[in-house]
This record gives sequence, structure tokens and C-alpha cells, in this order.
Amino acid sequence: MVSSAVLGGGIAERAWVLNAQVSHGYRRTDPGEHLAELARTAGARGPGVGLMTAADVTRYAAAHDTGVEAVVTAGLGVRGWAAAPAESVPRPVVPGTINIVAALPVALGDAALVNAVGTVTEAKVQALLETGHDCSGTPTDAVCIAARVPRPGEEVQAFAGPRSLWGARLARAVHAAVRAAAAA
Repeated sequence: MVSSAVLGGGIAERAWVLNAQVSHGYRRTDPGEHLAELARTAGARGPGVGLMTAADVTRYAAAHDTGVEAVVTAGLGVRGWAAAPAESVPRPVVPGTINIVAALPVALGDAALVNAVGTVTEAKVQALLETGHDCSGTPTDAVCIAARVPRPGEEVQAFAGPRSLWGARLARAVHAAVRAAAAA
């Protein structure tokens, strides 16, 4: 998996993904440990990825495209542009979160995993603009992309950009799921 999540972020083999709902105004200063506790309580074992959001996680949107699955929760109360001028960023920043979890049925190399994060982000922004949200996302968006561990002798996909076979499928699945979540 590759993830920008607070727990299990980076590139590594992971066994589970948790998208935890926390209260608005979340104040814990140990979110990684808190997510690990929630995962243990839920019965998760081994290393995993923990995302969090104040959005209602029961109101998720899912989409698929030829073997690729995407699940999105979207809290769009606070949104903006990634490269907003410093003076336009409100203080304190109130979180809004778009969490994206996607899974591909093929093995991706490390560079392709990183490429997939860019593909997911492009598809997210496209969907937000198409649903009338004049923004690139929220201040606390997170992504997790799972791919299979390669079997001995199996081809590992080198690319996951939006014009590669698996990147195009990933983009379409994420685009559809973000559109549905943003419209909800």
C-alpha cells in the first residue's frame, strides 16, 4: 500500500485499512496511537493504515472500474485550493476531509504506487470541479491505495498514470466515487 494516512503512511505491506470517524474539533495529540487503539478494538491484527475524518463514515460512496475499487468519504465544509496565498488561509484551520481508499488487483512497483497517488488526486480534483466545488480539496485529505503483493515471477506494473491501463481504471473509479460523495 501507499498512503498519506497518519497511521501506516508511506509505502509498505499492510493488512488492513480503517477509516475512523472522530468528533468535530478532535483534540487528541496522538492520532496515530488513537487509530491503532481503534483498530485493535475492531480486531485488526498486524500493520495497517488508519485514516480519520469528522465526516459521517456511514455516508460513503463506492465505485469500481474493471477490477479497481474506490471508496470515498467526503466532508466538504472546509475546502480550498492547495496553492492558496498564505494570507487567504483562515486561522485556525477547521478540518474538512476527503478520504479515498482504492484497491487494484495487480502488483504495482514503488514508482507506480507514487504515480497512483497523483492519478487519484487528479481524478478527485476533476470530480470536485464537475460537482460545483471550486477547490482542489480540503486541508486534511488522505489517500490509501492498495495493490497486490507480487507473486514469484509475476509482472509488476511500472506505471499508474491516468493513461496507463490500470491508472485509467483507477482514475475512473475514484472520479465516480468522489462525484457521488461530493454530491451527497
